[in-house]
Amino acid sequence: MARWPLYPVTVVGSWPRPAWLLDAMKKKRTDLRQLQDDATLLAIKLQEDAGVDIVSDGEQRRDNFYSFICERLDGIRLMTMADLLEYVEDKAAFENLLSALDVPAFAIKNPTVVGKLSRRAPLVLDDYHFLRAHTKKPVKVTLPGPYLLSRSSWVKNLSEAAYPTRELLADDVVGILRDEIRELAAAGADVVQLDEPVLSELVFAGKSATRTFMCAALAASASPEKELDFAVDLVNRVVDGIDGPVLALHVCRGNWSQKEDVLLQGSYDALIPHFRRMRVQQFVLEYATPRAGSLEALRDLPAGALVGFGAVNPRTTEIEPPAEIAARVRRLAGIISPERIHLNPDCGFGTFADRPVATADVASAKLQALAAAATVLRA
Repeated sequence: MARWPLYPVTVVGSWPRPAWLLDAMKKKRTDLRQLQDDATLLAIKLQEDAGVDIVSDGEQRRDNFYSFICERLDGIRLMTMADLLEYVEDKAAFENLLSALDVPAFAIKNPTVVGKLSRRAPLVLDDYHFLRAHTKKPVKVTLPGPYLLSRSSWVKNLSEAAYPTRELLADDVVGILRDEIRELAAAGADVVQLDEPVLSELVFAGKSATRTFMCAALAASASPEKELDFAVDLVNRVVDGIDGPVLALHVCRGNWSQKEDVLLQGSYDALIPHFRRMRVQQFVLEYATPRAGSLEALRDLPAGALVGFGAVNPRTTEIEPPAEIAARVRRLAGIISPERIHLNPDCGFGTFADRPVATADVASAKLQALAAAATVLRA
């Protein structure tokens, strides 16, 4: 029996945190763990009520999609973009970039390596067990990818004592992620997704882009091709030999602002050759805006690879009509087989706790639209 129906509806990962949870996180309340449990149960219920087939925990225990690792690893510290201004090589240029890209320097935080990494607690395994215990549906677990982590967290003036090079840091990141995914596979996770949004910056922003909002140090070479080769190698080392869950890779063009003009744009064509070398089974991609380019790029994905098709925009309040969603999915089904297509938003609905791109009401309505479109397509 199939794990899920044709055109399964899912989420990319995050869900908007309730106001009472955000308040508890800021105040570091003693009952925070219970409130996180409550918020996770609410996120699960809202997804199920909307018709989602593969459920996440909404990342309710996280400050953002990758900074949460600071709570679970030794040797890494959470710093705001404002904090990092004191350590980046060109302070003025970085400050100007944050302003131009609509990045709030005090609201968005970056995990920064300050010592040797070691796992204090599982990154997401405990969260998976809670999710698994509270839904009968298949579940997705999300993890920051190895390229994102090794690139964003290596800040030369803070990290080089423990890791003289970013490559040495990447070795330890790969080991930590491999251990986590092995445990998730043994526990029965249905989908394990690695988030690697920075890959699009490499091909869309060009060689002159020396920093991004999520990569404060941007310890990257001047060669996008060299960086992409490095990313492919890291992803493959993480997933090598792991069986059981669908291993997915999520790549978008930025999800920190509702201003579309500050987000990256460009077709996935330039990334497809690198995707073809990755040993993952699914690519979770954004296609709800013209910034994503042509569907034709997906024709050249690895044979049989699943596509998480971004069919609604998490950053807008307008609810996409199910008929329009279904029409776009049918166009994709003329390029790859329907059995390979999953339906999801372009990205998470609440990527950054302090700066969500949607409300829970809007997120629910957009998922309902996806579910309605899936019903039409299955019929």
